[in-house]
Amino acid sequence: MADKFDPYREALIMETETVWPEEYDHLEAAEKRRIEDALHAEPAACAQLEYQRLHTGFCRVVHVTPADLERVAAATA
Repeated sequence: MADKFDPYREALIMETETVWPEEYDHLEAAEKRRIEDALHAEPAACAQLEYQRLHTGFCRVVHVTPADLERVAAATA
């Protein structure tokens, strides 16, 4: 289940993770990294966001969606 953007948890982010659906396996590693950087730079705009509790804070997990890819493509065009 996706979480809502949470400024409190964001202040405690210690790690980030990106979950890619299989349909995007064809993308090059460098392209995925560029997209991941863009998504994590603006987590409030991500369609599916999850916070996982760690001993030292939180891990932000972004599940990549077609809407996210459209948004990132539009921002870099």
